[in-house]
Formats: sequence, C-alpha cells, structure tokens
Amino acid sequence: MPGPRRASGPQPPDGAGSLRGSRGALTAFFALGGFVFGGWVVRIPDIKDQTGASSSALGLALLGVSAGAVVTMTLVGLLCQRYGNHPVAVVAGTLLALSVALPPHTQSAATLGAVLLVFGTAFGAMNVAVNSAAVDMVAALRRPVMPGFHAGFSLGGMLGAGLGGLVAEHLSAAWHLAFLAAIGVGIATVAGWVLLTRPAPASVLRGRAGGGENGGDADEAPRGRTRWVVAVLGFVALCTAYGEGALADWSALHLRESLDASAGVAGAGYAVFALAMTVGRLTGTATLRRLGQERTLMAGGATAAGGMVLASLAPTVWLALLGFVVTGLGLANIFPVAIGQAGALAGPRGVAAASTLGYGGLLLGPVAIGFLADWFSLPAAMTTVALLSAVATVTVWALRGALRPQAGAVR
Repeated sequence: MPGPRRASGPQPPDGAGSLRGSRGALTAFFALGGFVFGGWVVRIPDIKDQTGASSSALGLALLGVSAGAVVTMTLVGLLCQRYGNHPVAVVAGTLLALSVALPPHTQSAATLGAVLLVFGTAFGAMNVAVNSAAVDMVAALRRPVMPGFHAGFSLGGMLGAGLGGLVAEHLSAAWHLAFLAAIGVGIATVAGWVLLTRPAPASVLRGRAGGGENGGDADEAPRGRTRWVVAVLGFVALCTAYGEGALADWSALHLRESLDASAGVAGAGYAVFALAMTVGRLTGTATLRRLGQERTLMAGGATAAGGMVLASLAPTVWLALLGFVVTGLGLANIFPVAIGQAGALAGPRGVAAASTLGYGGLLLGPVAIGFLADWFSLPAAMTTVALLSAVATVTVWALRGALRPQAGAVR
C-alpha cells in the first residue's frame, strides 16, 4: 500500500530490502565522517610539530575546519534540493576522504588553515547531505531511527581514533593519512554505488506539500513560524554541541589539572564520554519510541546537566568519570533529534540552518571554556556545559507545542 501524501518526483524505494540497503549505505557515510575526523585528530600534534606553529597559530588554523563547515552549509542545502541528497553526499564524502591526506604536506600554519578550510567544506557539505537524506529515510521507514545514523558517526570516530593511536608510532602522518584517505574513498565508492543505484525516498517537503498540483511552495525557504522553529532547534543543537566540543578539548585537562589524575586516566575522560554517547545513540530508536521526541530531548538535556555538574565539581577522579558517562548518555540523542526535526520541518535548508548553528556550538565551546578557565577556574568553566544543557531542556519545553505534530508523524 503506497505511503500517504506522496507527491510526484522521487518515489519511495520498492520493498523493504531496498530501504535496508540504502539505510546501510547512508550509515556508512555517517561512519565515514567519524572515521576520517577521528583519524585526523590523532595526528594534530604531529602536524603542529611539522609546521612549527605556535599553539595560538595552530588554534587559528584549526578554525578552518569549523569555518569551512559553517560557511558551506547554506549553499549545500540548495544543492541538495536541486540535485538530490545522495549525489551531494557521495561527492562530498569523496572530497572529505581525499582532503584528509593534505595536512601532512603543509609547511606553515597559513597553508594548513587553507587545507583545513577545504576539509571543513567537505565535512560540512556531507553533514547536510547525509542528515537531509536521513530525514527522508526516517519518514519512509516511519520509525525514529535518526540516532542510529549518528551512532555510525560515533563508532566511526572511535575506530578512526583507535586505529590512529595504534599506528602513530609506526607510520608517519603522511602515510597514515594517505591510507586513511584510500580507505575513505573505498567506503565512499561502495556506499555511494548503493545510494546512487537505488531510488531515494521521497522528500519530506514534497510529501507535506503533495496536496497541490505542483507541490505547493515546498522548495521555498522556510518562512514565518517554521523558520522560527528551525532556528530554535538549531539553538538546541548549539547548546549540546557546545558540550561535545568542550569535552573533546578540555576533559583530559580537567581530570589532570583539577583532580591530579595520571596521564592515562585523564585520557580516559573523553573516551568514556564518547563511548556513552555511542551507547546512547545505539539505543536512541528505542528511547524515542518509548518517550517521543520532546521528552527524549528534555530528559537528555536534564540528564546531561546533572552529569556535567557532577563531572565539574566531583572531588574524585572516579566520580568525575561517572559524570562524563552520564553527560554522554544525556547528550547522545539531542543533536540528531534536533537536526532531524529541523529537516522534517524545512527539508535540506532546515538541516543546513540548524547544522550551522549547531557547529557554531562546536566552535564556541572549546574557546569559551579556555577564556572562562583563565578568568575563574577550569571546574567553574566546565559547569557552563551543564548550564547550556539546562537551557536546551527549558527551550524544548517551551517549544513542545510546535514539535508535537511532527513528532507523531515520524514514529
């Protein structure tokens, strides 16, 4: 029986097998992003030594990743509407894999920043394309599977970082990242072939606008209330991405400097946080089915706030590690659900707008923590993660009426 409210244009794939294949290939692209990014992060100290950059110069060069991602997202939303999510994802994923091989061949912070701008552009483009495709897949499956896609990113990141750590002492950065690029291109080729040879699910926007002969104004930019709701969802994503960015850069320093942890134990801080996020995302579909989107967002924000208060103010290392685990479980599903809801409301442009704000949080978090740590203390600075998680919870509570209709539509 055909799905309701489908318009002409891209049609849902015929048969559950086709959907499963497309879903697996799409998950592979999420994992590709995490795998490449995780492998790159491991090599940052080597690239710093190679370029002779100071810490501040390296910090400015690293902004190229975020700047490239943020600047490109709005344009990519338009490209996805014009050419389709899957072709854009394949092109961006291939460019991302190729560009990770470039940093070892730079000789200054300036050239590194230029290369990372390309890397960030590809990363941001793929983020918009795969999230937009995931929104359509969620609608086609009529199951809240968005967290599962983001679990692929988390697993890919853990694999990329773990593999990078194993080979770091045996391979130069140039050889390691070249092999990483080759693996990435292979993943993009195989998964891309699956995506491009199977019909894409119908666009969520076309499905909503299917009552009109020409699809209504589905291709127009989100207006009025929809635009406002997308902006608020982007703000929710920002609040939680702030925490992810802060913990990635500062969790180890917090454990070592504030609680006198050994280097090995301090390094476990982000590892347990990332593992908890992965577990939370793998169980996210079941959580969404049980609680619904609004309560999942609010419960996640409240849990993250409590966990981060514990992690920031804990008197012992082990309590702080427990706090990181609780925080990871709380934050796990907020970003994917917020981005998915923005896409359900406004298609690729909604994903682009919310993602731009969300990645702004990743950019803001580490910098804000650094300044606040200088002004006050590192534990006090880390409590801002709890504060913004609480703000996200209150924001979702205030927005619950606007979210309720779409939450029911994708279950």
